[in-house]
Amino acid sequence: MQVFVLRIGHRPGRDRRVSTHVGLVARAFGADGIIYVGNVEKSLLESLRKVVETWGGPFSIEVAPSYKQVITYWKERGGVVVHLTMYGENIEGSDVLERIKAYGRDILIVVGAEKVPADVYELADFNVAVGNQPHSEVAALAVFLDRLYGGKELLKKFKGGRLAIIPSPRGKKLIGAVDHE
Repeated sequence: MQVFVLRIGHRPGRDRRVSTHVGLVARAFGADGIIYVGNVEKSLLESLRKVVETWGGPFSIEVAPSYKQVITYWKERGGVVVHLTMYGENIEGSDVLERIKAYGRDILIVVGAEKVPADVYELADFNVAVGNQPHSEVAALAVFLDRLYGGKELLKKFKGGRLAIIPSPRGKKLIGAVDHE
């Protein structure tokens, strides 16, 4: 099963930091890649590519012209589309996560920026809430991925990076230029 994140609604200049953090969380919490829609700054993409180069991958970083095209393509390939929204079925106290997993297919997780177009709610197979209160899309993505993978993503080993962290109770310990299997 592949898991990708689709970031829609990015506003150049204004959302650069949050959109970067969506990509960082997607990678660190087990997604296979991220797709940004629209006019995304090259510096944002370069920052994420540098993280993959330094800390390992694989992790795909793409840009698409239209969220509708991405969602339609994903569904045509048999994948399931999960839209993270505070208006959806709450991940806690419902069986929505079990229903998503039961599909056994690739998952596209849609996260918005400012205001998500109304048709995304209809295009998505699932509208999922991580709490039904206003919150950050970065936090929602982290919680959703953690629940999806049951915490196992936190032990993921990344290959091909120049650096890796040696967990330590104090200080910063790194190793360099090794294949982290």
